[in-house]
Amino acid sequence: MYPRDGIREIDRQECLRLLATAHVGRIVHTHHALPAVLPVAFSLDDDFSVVVRTSALSPLANAIDQAVVAFQTDEVDPATASGWSVLVTGRATVVTDPEDHVRLSRTGPPAWRSSRHDVFFRIEPVLVTGSALGAKSEAPEGALKRALRPTATTAPATS
Repeated sequence: MYPRDGIREIDRQECLRLLATAHVGRIVHTHHALPAVLPVAFSLDDDFSVVVRTSALSPLANAIDQAVVAFQTDEVDPATASGWSVLVTGRATVVTDPEDHVRLSRTGPPAWRSSRHDVFFRIEPVLVTGSALGAKSEAPEGALKRALRPTATTAPATS
């Protein structure tokens, strides 16, 4: 992928395994013809689709219903300059089956703001890609760690 930058590609199975360990991600959709990104709670369902919960009356529900969206989640440890990032691309569809809705109400992602209008969206994982950060075999020792370290700002020189 970007071996000189300390980034290596993760295969689909590893991406799905990592997705199952996360609880918050970002959904990327279109808003007024521009990209928009929102943090969301999510869960990975039995068929490996990403499940997101929101109010049926929310702008998000309107924006993603039947749309192709991207979903991204990650875990990065600045102290070790390592981590991973996973991106899922697919069509978002509202869960209409009453039994699925009841099941997801118990086992799916929590609502950040509960509403009697809560709906679940399922993002079918058509494209699943991922990156591992800080792979020692692919990056010079310490290069990623130095890149992630905050730099001190210096005052301009005075004469």
